[in-house]
Amino acid sequence: MKLISIDLKADFGFFRKPDTNNTINLSYNLIHKPAILGILGAILGLEGYQKKGQLPQYYQLLKDLKIGIRPLQDDKGNFLKTNIKYSNTVGYANKGSNFLTEELTLIEPAYQIFILLDETKELEQKLYVYLKEAKAEFIPYFGKNEFTASWLKSSFQDYDFEEAKIQDSENINISTIFRKEGVLKDHSEEPLPSFDEVENPFVYFERLPEDFDLELIQYQLGEFTFTNYEIQNSFNLLGLYRLKNSDHYVQLI
Repeated sequence: MKLISIDLKADFGFFRKPDTNNTINLSYNLIHKPAILGILGAILGLEGYQKKGQLPQYYQLLKDLKIGIRPLQDDKGNFLKTNIKYSNTVGYANKGSNFLTEELTLIEPAYQIFILLDETKELEQKLYVYLKEAKAEFIPYFGKNEFTASWLKSSFQDYDFEEAKIQDSENINISTIFRKEGVLKDHSEEPLPSFDEVENPFVYFERLPEDFDLELIQYQLGEFTFTNYEIQNSFNLLGLYRLKNSDHYVQLI
């Protein structure tokens, strides 16, 4: 197994939230796993959506990848946004009249994407080579095809790592966003993990897609947190990996 990362960036991004109204379309602030799978599928040249109600080829082949996400924005996770108005004059979209829409668009979104790859699988070995060489079969983008995404070969990193073995009392630094599970080991509920004080602390929360509901063919959502606080493992976080020669951990989902 190999744990690698790249820094994926674009001038703009729009990861549309399905729960929007007629006034303005909203974007998730953080990129999410289903969007990353689409980007990796484009890099590999896999097919996207071909038929309504049928999951695309890239999802079927890549859905088991373990992925971690770290926003690159002053280490606080919240990107600037701007409203962009569009006029759509295509007949089938507006029944003969101009259709106006407005989108809250991310400005210069950038993320460090961690991926756990199995070298024994041909497709994952191909992905490793493409990411290392900054190659892509199709142009990846952040939500819309005019928002081209890219990464530099120099941003590629290959890590020595191990699965985390953490004592309940141990405090850890998690570099990526992580699931806010909300249940302790004794099955009691807690709204937040326990934090140790740090300089200039912050905590960012967002409800993000983490997978697809295979019956409804829609996003399955999870509660995620990003923080520079140290976390007490009594919060029972799963999927943690320690980066060797470092005191940092990543959570892969």
